[in-house]
Amino acid sequence: MSTTERPRILVVGGGYVGLYAAKRIMKKMRYGEATVTVVDPRSYMTYQPFLPEVAAGSISPRHVVVPLRRVLPKAEVLTGRVTNIDQDRKVAVVTPLVGEAYELPFDYLVIALGAISRTFPIPGLAEQGIGMKGVEEGIGLRNHVLEQLDKAESTTDEDVRRKALTFVFVGGGFAGAETIGEVEDMARDAAKYYTSIKREDMRFILVDAADKILPEVGPKLGTWGKEHLESRGIEIYLNTSMDSCVDGHVVLKNGLEVDSNTLVWTAGVKPNPVLARYGLPLGPRGHVDAEPTLQVKGTDYIWTAGDNAQVPDLAARKAGVENAWCPPNAQHALRQAKVLGDNVISGMRGFPQKEYAHSNKGAVAGLGLHKGVAMIVMGKMKIKLKGRLAWYMHRGYHGMAMPTWNRKIRVFADWTLGMFLKREVVSLGALETPREEFYEAAKPAPAPAAVSAPAEKAKAS
Repeated sequence: MSTTERPRILVVGGGYVGLYAAKRIMKKMRYGEATVTVVDPRSYMTYQPFLPEVAAGSISPRHVVVPLRRVLPKAEVLTGRVTNIDQDRKVAVVTPLVGEAYELPFDYLVIALGAISRTFPIPGLAEQGIGMKGVEEGIGLRNHVLEQLDKAESTTDEDVRRKALTFVFVGGGFAGAETIGEVEDMARDAAKYYTSIKREDMRFILVDAADKILPEVGPKLGTWGKEHLESRGIEIYLNTSMDSCVDGHVVLKNGLEVDSNTLVWTAGVKPNPVLARYGLPLGPRGHVDAEPTLQVKGTDYIWTAGDNAQVPDLAARKAGVENAWCPPNAQHALRQAKVLGDNVISGMRGFPQKEYAHSNKGAVAGLGLHKGVAMIVMGKMKIKLKGRLAWYMHRGYHGMAMPTWNRKIRVFADWTLGMFLKREVVSLGALETPREEFYEAAKPAPAPAAVSAPAEKAKAS
């Protein structure tokens, strides 16, 4: 970490908003005008809309992450967490991955921590659940599902086999519907290479407490998406929640009980709870309360945006929707980050702030290879697509939204190769514990029992 007498712009979080805001600030900033410091526990940004395709093996995991130091070569990138903020002294406490925590002074502050999985105190969830917020979880889910097929193929115990081939997904929003669609597609392909496993032997279950899935694309497309998934043999239970999942025994509110080794949890997100330590004004659900200018309420040197922010949706309010807030999606995060970056520069130079207003452009979702739903908003007209064309829209939109041309090209290359080459169905479960085999080979041998025998005999005599 370098020390500087220039003003410091501290960006807390290196996700979509943090990366793009820092990039925008450095683009608009004069040479030597300020120091930009980005703090995040990971040294990369993850493009989360592609995690279901990572879980299905359609995209290489390395291609959906963007190295912060490579994209922000003139910024300070610190790998750690901001655990506290003293607004009176304008000092942040940074806890690095190793070593002692230290104080970092700042002049301007950007809060871009994003969100974490929203969970409930359900017995067994912490031990059994697999989230879908990070690339590690996407890789882990893929390896885990393929490992279950390996287990089912190699056992003669019918109960073990049934538990391995039952997959439960909780949450029917974009993340849940896309993930179960992609994973079912992958498992169907993988089953072709197993002699004793067919698709009919597998059981896929999608559970949601709401009365519909895919609410982001509207009721008609949501209904089509539900019918499409059901046509592929996926069981969908709506208006249903999970009571417990101890040791893989899943109990649903509707009375259904199944044993499963796989429980994927995608039941929404919530703001990072560390925000409560920063002394910022928070909304009823824990979001940082922001003005339309993306400034934190009551301050003129702190900005926020993205999933951790409660930002008024001016476009919706203009259309007559009271108390409308910007939804937590990549579409808003990208556009907010640009306005935020411009406003930080304006605030530093004493110029007026610009308000953020953006009309919804629609939503796209992929449900496996060549399957998807899309709602495109063009003025007052809504274009609704389903099937292969919607899937092309999904890939086209997110492919172009992927940060940096380096990653765009790699993602499109993965897709192009996937048109000609068969999907990989190799489980690399050892990635979870890569040193286990070496440890078994290198651990000290136990002392032979015969060594202590003479001493014991002498003692007895």
